[in-house]
Amino acid sequence: MKLLGAAEDGRALAGGQSLLPAMKLGLNAPTDMIDLSGIPGLRGITVEANRVRIGAMTRHAEVAASPEVHAAIPALAAMADRIGDTAIRNRGTLGGSLANNDPAACYPAAALALGATLHTDRRDIAADDFFLGVYMTALQPDELITSVSFPVPLKAAYVKFEQPASHFALVGVCVAQTSAGVRVAVTGAGACVFRVEALETALALDFSAEACRAVRIDPEGLNADLHASAAYRAHLIPVIAARAVAQAG
Repeated sequence: MKLLGAAEDGRALAGGQSLLPAMKLGLNAPTDMIDLSGIPGLRGITVEANRVRIGAMTRHAEVAASPEVHAAIPALAAMADRIGDTAIRNRGTLGGSLANNDPAACYPAAALALGATLHTDRRDIAADDFFLGVYMTALQPDELITSVSFPVPLKAAYVKFEQPASHFALVGVCVAQTSAGVRVAVTGAGACVFRVEALETALALDFSAEACRAVRIDPEGLNADLHASAAYRAHLIPVIAARAVAQAG
């Protein structure tokens, strides 16, 4: 962290699956790169009471294959198993994905829907307070995620309608029924991941696919690009949410 703070324009290197492509496109040109792979304690999975704690440098493939994650939060393991392709899953990390906060990334939806807590080298940040905008988070320039705690839900599932070449979500929805209520997080449709109060309210009354399909989403402010219009994404959100609820059971 001292090296990162002392650098003129330093970047922390986790799995490199976001930073290196950005550098190739000329979008990033750091003066220094600090490799996090040699820092002890940033990798691994533990179950603590009713939470699964995952180190920031844990690879997607490790989360997908973890017996502990499969037993406690199977939706999280299934989500990790569908990120990108095999190469990305074996290099990309949990902390890197969350810190990058790509508008179409999968992990932010899981973190927000499950009500995760992101632990850094100096504080704890609730997922509800972490994601601020396009590639923007609550992290300070020299602050690092060290691990993430995911509360174990009663039920949960993540489903995405993906762009077939990149495997990023055009719309991805994570639905979680927790002891504190229903949480629904959407990725791929906005500037960053966001919760959908209308779906949460409907599912709190009736946790069913039919309840999702009855909800209408306003397309105002949603993403529009060559892959999908804002109106199409608005249509997809309750459709994908219904599939997630059906999968959660």
